[in-house]
Formats: sequence, C-alpha cells, structure tokens
Amino acid sequence: MLTQPTGNQMKKSTLHLATLVTTVALLNACQPQENLELKNALTFFVSFDAGYDADYAKGDKKMYTATSRRALDSANAGMHNADHKILGDQGRFGDAFRFGSRTDTVVFFKGKDNIVYDPQNWSGSISFWLSLDPAVDLEPGYTDPIQITDNRWNDASIWVDFTQENPRDFRLGVIGDMASWSKDTLDSPWEAELEKRMVRVKEPPFTSSSWTHIAITYQSLGGDQSMSTLFINGEKIGTISGINEPFTWEYDKANIYIGLGFIGSMDEFAIFNRPLSDQEILSLYQLKDGVGSIL
Repeated sequence: MLTQPTGNQMKKSTLHLATLVTTVALLNACQPQENLELKNALTFFVSFDAGYDADYAKGDKKMYTATSRRALDSANAGMHNADHKILGDQGRFGDAFRFGSRTDTVVFFKGKDNIVYDPQNWSGSISFWLSLDPAVDLEPGYTDPIQITDNRWNDASIWVDFTQENPRDFRLGVIGDMASWSKDTLDSPWEAELEKRMVRVKEPPFTSSSWTHIAITYQSLGGDQSMSTLFINGEKIGTISGINEPFTWEYDKANIYIGLGFIGSMDEFAIFNRPLSDQEILSLYQLKDGVGSIL
C-alpha cells in the first residue's frame, strides 16, 4: 500500500536536494574557468587507470582488438594480445598502457560520437603522453602511436608517426581524401605532396625515463581555411595550413587506432571537440593530476 510522505520527510528530501545542488555548485566554483571549458570540450578520455576502456566517452567506451587491419569485422571488445598490458603506477598519472611488441594486432576505439566530425568544417584537438626511446625501443619500420581514419593513413586521416630508420623523425600528418590530393602528384612528386601535409620533428625529445606530451589541434578540415598544429610539451612546433582538400569519412567506419607497430608506453589519451588555444594546450600539459582531474 502506498503512503504519502509526511511533512518532515518532504522537508528532509528538499533539504537533501538543496545540499546536493549547493555541493555541485561549490565544486564547479572551485575549478578554474579554463578547466571547466576544457571539460565541456572533452568528448573522449582514457586514463588506463580503470582498465582498457575509456573513462569518459560520448560514444562507445570499449577498446577493441583485431588480429590485423584486414580483420576489423571480427574485432573483439577488450585487449587480446598478451604483449600489450597495463602497467600499474608507471604512467604519467597512475597506470599506463604498454605496447610490448611490434605486431599485426590492431588496437582501437570506435570514432563515431567520440570524435565530433563535420565533412565541411571539422575541428578538434587530441592530447596524449608517450614514454619511449625511439632508437632503442622501436623495431625497424614506420610506427603510428596514433592514427584516426575511416580507411587508410593517406586517405582522410590524422596521425603521428616515427620514421622507419634511426635516427627517427617524429611527424604529424593531416591528409585529406586521396582521390583529391593525389591529383597533385601529376605535377609534383608524391613525397613532396605528402611533405606539405606534415610537420616533421628531427631529434624529437622522447626518452624511456620520462614522459612527453603530444597535442594536436585542427580546424576547418574539409573547408577553405584548414589548419593543423603540433605541440610537444606545451610548445608549438609547427603548423600545416592551406591544404584545402575534402576530408570525407564513412562515419560509422571511423576508428581511433593506437599503437600501430608501436613499442612503448602511452597515457592519458583525450579528444576535444574544438581546437584548443595555445594557452589551453600549455595548461593541459601542466595539469597537476592530468585530464581526470577536470572531470
């Protein structure tokens, strides 16, 4: 039998609700405005402190593993490679994800809704930490710690990689539809056209005894005023601009690949829905307790 709450019960409930609202307001007030703006822009974040899945996601939180790039349709949720594992208390903040060997295994998160995508005017930012000695840890061949695309590395993609031989360069690549940009190779060498779409860093400052912060901002991809910038440890390194080709995805097929051919540690991977300012990138790099502290 249902009973009506008493006057005292209703007063207690109202008081509890008022206390809760006040507590939330005080917590928000304690956060710097810049942190609140970063939080509002966040669409995806995985700390690796609570397992392989994302701590926060606008879309699917789960990590997926496939035996190869050609076997994405048979990918399984979770981590299914014994060489890749979480290392407790060895991250930049808390735990870290360690890629232990170069392998055909593909590790990824689904891009839909975790990345805000607009085929005509796409903007956002990416942030993560790496720890490795490229000359010692990496096996021969190109390796992409991060690659975001619905297809291939050279067809509507954003990535960073280490070049294939020592001494290795570190590069940011932002490349539109292959059907569009490859037309330029009729009048210019393939390598020259690719170089226009990259920021190249010689003697990058990575070590296995420290953590290096990488941030990427991009704006107006697929539009007339496209621009992408690479930051390392809060410092602006270089910008790609004037590459105004289409950037077309089948959104359902877009994936956030991590650790392709990579050996090393990764921590605090985050995606934002707008290009962060130079000051926000610096603040992100200087966060005392990492991105998790702004959630």
